[in-house]
Amino acid sequence: MKLDKVTEKRDRWYDDACGTAHALELIGERWALLIVREMMLGGRRFGELRASLPGISANVLTVRLAGLERDGIVQRRTLPPPASAQVYELTEWGYEAEPAIQMLGRWAARSPDHDATLSFSAVSLMLSLRTMHSPASVADMDAHIGFILNDDHFIGHLTSAGLSVERGNPAGADVVFTAAPPVMAGAIYGGAPLASLEGEGLLTIEGNRTLAERFVTLFPLPTKAF
Repeated sequence: MKLDKVTEKRDRWYDDACGTAHALELIGERWALLIVREMMLGGRRFGELRASLPGISANVLTVRLAGLERDGIVQRRTLPPPASAQVYELTEWGYEAEPAIQMLGRWAARSPDHDATLSFSAVSLMLSLRTMHSPASVADMDAHIGFILNDDHFIGHLTSAGLSVERGNPAGADVVFTAAPPVMAGAIYGGAPLASLEGEGLLTIEGNRTLAERFVTLFPLPTKAF
């Protein structure tokens, strides 16, 4: 879907020189920050973005992408043949928003109203693992973790320094989890027993079973603020 003729009036809501105010002018519109989140692990087609954000309309997604492109946060690229499809991806500056997204997510997770049982997109889950990673729990671990989350495949490298994640074939990982994103989130953040999820046919684990059992305990949610 082309964005060339889509325009949106740019409102200076705040008239405030604070960088935080300008950040809200850039990504404070409804859905804008979540669209940025969905591109943190690589470019996405319009349909893929919409599928990962089921509550957004095609028109709103089109307008938000146009605004993000206008502000230098998102860029468009055409894939080479035979795909020849257009993808939307973050600019180098756009990728710099990840630490802010992580800190905002960790802060908001302390709210008593945060509900970790709601839907997760695959990218949202991967970014949450990078955010909630506990170096103290990982200790001297050095493991490759694979994820098959519906149509999204990821490979992660977990060490005490953090969890790096990229899209790719998880074959060869020390352990591979196959599940829908909310099911995987339930195992990690909700304490759902792996054996129970396997018994219900919701989760498949291939590879190092001991590593799998330990991995899902390494991402504690922060304590509630009150």
